[in-house]
Amino acid sequence: MENQNQEVPSETSTKPKRTRRPNKRPKSNGDESSSTKQTATNSSDAKVSASNAKGHIWSIEDFPVAEVEGKLRFHDLNLPDRVIKSIAEMGFEYCSEIQAETLPMTLLGYDIIGQAQTGTGKTAAFLIAMISDFLDYPLEEKRPNNFARGLIIAPTRELAIQIADEAIKLTTNCHLNVVTLVGGLSYEKQKIALETENVDILVATPGRLLDFARSRKVQLGKVECLVLDEADRMLSMGFIPDVKSIIRMTPHKETRQTMLFSATFPKDIQALAQQWTYFPKEVSVVPKEATNQNIDQVIYTVEADQKWPVLKQLIEENGGQRTIIFANRRDETRDLYERLRKANINCAILSGEVAQDKRVKTLKNFKDGVIQVLVATDVAGRGIHVDNVELVVNYSLPEDPEDYVHRIGRTGRGGETGKSVSFASEDDAFMIPEIEKVVGESIRCEYMVDTSQ
Repeated sequence: MENQNQEVPSETSTKPKRTRRPNKRPKSNGDESSSTKQTATNSSDAKVSASNAKGHIWSIEDFPVAEVEGKLRFHDLNLPDRVIKSIAEMGFEYCSEIQAETLPMTLLGYDIIGQAQTGTGKTAAFLIAMISDFLDYPLEEKRPNNFARGLIIAPTRELAIQIADEAIKLTTNCHLNVVTLVGGLSYEKQKIALETENVDILVATPGRLLDFARSRKVQLGKVECLVLDEADRMLSMGFIPDVKSIIRMTPHKETRQTMLFSATFPKDIQALAQQWTYFPKEVSVVPKEATNQNIDQVIYTVEADQKWPVLKQLIEENGGQRTIIFANRRDETRDLYERLRKANINCAILSGEVAQDKRVKTLKNFKDGVIQVLVATDVAGRGIHVDNVELVVNYSLPEDPEDYVHRIGRTGRGGETGKSVSFASEDDAFMIPEIEKVVGESIRCEYMVDTSQ
């Protein structure tokens, strides 16, 4: 078992684990020729420079980004050209707050404990650091395919798949390969991927990963970078024993880089974060207000038998808006879905009882605008980034007040404005003070009845 006791740091113990390469990109055109004279290790980066159909060799000069006071450009981080090219293709120019706070440290090899709300760009923050490190320090010797270099653990299948999708986009211009291990999808296909593909970046949920690791179909003994995303969610879902078992299979924390991210930091997570990281840098970009101030929040107090007609009227009055409706139980989501469908509202359902392949397709259709309304349990409440969700409805108040923050965080992302409407009836109105305590403010309440009759 990994020794969790940290020694008093020596003069060298808090230094970065690995020295970064010198800046190889020219500051001016006059230095251009020297930038191509690299060692064999870095020459492939100079070549990234992927040609397009016309034979043009891409360079950072093809991605001009103006310097803006108070904003950090990706240009300023000395990233490999291949990573910069992928960032450019994804349409990003400036770092988000969590990226600007963490990347200067993680790119130097430091461990990080990061607190940030979902939708702040933390996925790209840890992926850019990991991918850049692997490109700067390629493997010096060939190893079997199933030895993972980077390991990212996420609590839900949907979040793991989302992270893998973003990793694939960021590795489009390099040789790094992404493998996903999640429950609910074909075990055999994942087994074949481990046998036939290089496992440069492994994204996994705890249960399925542990199955493969215990049968030695994937090897974690040479992991260079470990990411734990949504750590508080893993705690609440009971995954921490599995995560501990997985971490014991990886190299000691002194020899791997560890990045841990969480939206909240209860005491148990604080203790685990200190156990699993080595003299970490701590970053928090959570605003004083627990909820995004771009979200207009309102609670509709309604009689239980008025919830459905008020919801139907709300959706019809906001016709065409991309909407997520949250309920606490699977049977409630199923009932809502059937009612919406019979009302000719373009909708789909996302809950634990829906087959995984169908859930993946449903999320894609919702992201692409094929589906207008998504009815979901909290399985979709954390870490699922869907742009331009204009309305979030809590058909029933969450049993855990913290989930309220994560639910409504599906809207108002990336600086956009959004709206959340929560229904409170005699069954759950007692939760309102607890929710207001968590968000740190009073929420406007309005008494609602169906006026469509």
